[in-house]
Amino acid sequence: MSHIVGKSAYKSLEERLNRFPQGAPPSKVLYDILAILFSEKEAELVAQLPIKPFTVKKAASIWKISEKDAKNILDTLASRAILLDTIHKGVQTYILPPPMAGFIEFSMMRTRGDIDQKLLGELLYQYMNVEEDFIKDLFYSSETKLGRVFINEDALEKTREAQKTMSSNTLDNLVQVLDYEKASHIIETSDHMGISMCYCRHKMQHVGKACDAPMDICMTFGNVANSLINNGYARRVDKIEGMDLLQQAYDSNLVQCGE
Repeated sequence: MSHIVGKSAYKSLEERLNRFPQGAPPSKVLYDILAILFSEKEAELVAQLPIKPFTVKKAASIWKISEKDAKNILDTLASRAILLDTIHKGVQTYILPPPMAGFIEFSMMRTRGDIDQKLLGELLYQYMNVEEDFIKDLFYSSETKLGRVFINEDALEKTREAQKTMSSNTLDNLVQVLDYEKASHIIETSDHMGISMCYCRHKMQHVGKACDAPMDICMTFGNVANSLINNGYARRVDKIEGMDLLQQAYDSNLVQCGE
């Protein structure tokens, strides 16, 4: 009987995740991943959570339990980076992030002893790199795109040097690169910046396919960064260190993507 209940809980969770614009195509591997990250009871509870940010009071009402018990559950999930917790207008709110960019990434953004990360890395590789339905659905199934690639600012500086020799007519026809297309602009204007272990390379480590680029260089910003920092999934850095890490990424031929 417990096996049947478990399948129902994870199925309900999968259906809840697929209410996001970018969801998670169902497969046996997905259910194996969810079973590592969520207990059956947690899967049942999280499947009931709203899409929009919510309060402890809202969760308690949905779950029909006390606010004290609801807060304990929410804080436990936030401590594992399954939920994000933020303060909005003086009120603590929570939100379930999508699988990607979200709790699937967060699960591998530090080393942990509470789950089998080697097995999780192998399952994530199978789900994303072998089965491919998740990645195809993530990038191609919706008009809402996951993110964008930022320009290489080192190359931009070289272009600016070359512009000094161009005529005024040629300069008038050049495309201008706006600040929001620059990773440095994100660093300079964010209230919070966190640095974590690279989810991608950590995953690949467990299947013997990691590259030699720096591991501790994954950048998060804003309220997401603040939640990950507060729960030990990122370390807080200032703008100066952030710019140094951005240069380290350029020196390692890493491409900056914003999600």
